[in-house]
This record gives sequence, structure tokens and C-alpha cells, in this order.
Amino acid sequence: MLKIQSISVDYGSRRVLHDVSLNVQSGEVLALIGPNGAGKSTLIRAASGVIPIQSGHVRTNGDDFKSLTPMRRARYIATVPQAVSLPPAYTVWETVLLGRTPYINFLGQFSKHDEEYARSALERVNAQNLSERRVGELSGGEQQRVLLARALCQSTPILLLDEPTAHLDLQYQVNLLELVHELAHKDNLAVLLALHDLNLAAHYADRVALMVAGKIRAIGTPVEVLKSELISEAYCLPVQVVRHPLTGGPLVLHDSGK
Repeated sequence: MLKIQSISVDYGSRRVLHDVSLNVQSGEVLALIGPNGAGKSTLIRAASGVIPIQSGHVRTNGDDFKSLTPMRRARYIATVPQAVSLPPAYTVWETVLLGRTPYINFLGQFSKHDEEYARSALERVNAQNLSERRVGELSGGEQQRVLLARALCQSTPILLLDEPTAHLDLQYQVNLLELVHELAHKDNLAVLLALHDLNLAAHYADRVALMVAGKIRAIGTPVEVLKSELISEAYCLPVQVVRHPLTGGPLVLHDSGK
């Protein structure tokens, strides 16, 4: 389980997260939704340890991440960041293998076991054909798949993803989110991801947390959170939420008034 307990984060003199608490269980996908500037990416970065928190705790298995070395924390939690710049001269294979860094031996060498993890990660994101290419030659969508493969190679019980469907066409959005769902439900990972697309969140998340102005406005199942009044208020945009004709779940539509 990932436990985020009453964390607050400041950027300079401005508070951007206000006493945020949530739990992500093993075997669950929890999607963060909310308008731009709501604090979704900041929460992902704070949970991963990339930015400091002013108060509160991030814990798993009773361990407070503050007390862990970066290498030890990297055995608990892997992150797929948004719009990261990858070393352009590295091959995809070298980049994915870096996910095994927390486990390398005292000589700083990767083992055959590490290489097996890297091959498996590439297969799971359907990127085996990219392994010998330089990262600088890849499209944005291909780089996103490489980032996910690197995170899978890290073999952690917690996975954080910040807008993982950015730069992906519809086919790869679906493929990626189906894989994320499988990682939670079959591999028993605790998955926290930020998504802009409310309907993707409705379809692939077990629970949804609506963030507004650095606070959790609502949290629950997609049916409980994706309600017309809540979403209209949060996004300052009139919407209708109807029953999806195929899945039976909520479907969010812009209410143009026409």
C-alpha cells in the first residue's frame, strides 16, 4: 500500500498542496483528475520523492520515505514522469536497463537476471523492436513507452505515472492503460496515475480522486466522483454525465447548451 498522509508542498511562498491524504492499495488503480494547476503532477512528484514536502508523510509497509536512502526508496516506487528528457545517445536497451540500478552489484555491473527483467519490460510495452535504436531518434510516443518499460524493469510494488498517455495515439493509449490495469490486478501493484481524460479515468481506474486548487475535492469510485455537478464546478465547464452504452460506466460529455 502507498499511504500519503496530510502532505503539504510549497513552491517558494506559494502553497500548492494543502494537507492531501490518500491511500492506494495493492491491486488498485487510483486516477488523479482535475483541471490544470490542480496539483496532480506535484502530488506525483512529492510521492516519488523528487520534490520535498513541507509537512506530512509518504509511507509504505510502515516505512516513511523520508527515512529511506534514494536507492532504497527506488526499490519501493517507480515513476513514469511527464515530458522527461532522455539521454539522446543512449540506446533503448541501455535506457531500460537503467531501471535495474537499485539492484546492481557492488562492482556496478548488471547481471543476467537484470537483463531478463529488461527484456521482459520491453516485451510488455511492445517495444522489443526499438531496443537497438537511439533514444534521440524516437517519437514522443515511443519515448513514453520506453519510460514505462524502464519503470517496469525497476520491479517495484508501487507505480506512479504522470500523464502517461501524453503523446500517444488512441491505439497506444488503450494498450498502455490496459497494461497498467493488468499490472495492478494481475501483478498486484499499487498504481497512482494522473490523467487529463476523464473518460479514460472512468474506464480504467478502480477509484478516482478529484483535485481542485491543491486539495482533494472528492474520492471514490468513478460512479461516485464523476457526477455532473462535481465535474462542472471543478472544471468551470457545463458537463453531462451519462451511462456509457457499452461499459455501463460514467461517460462525461461537454454540455454545449445547443
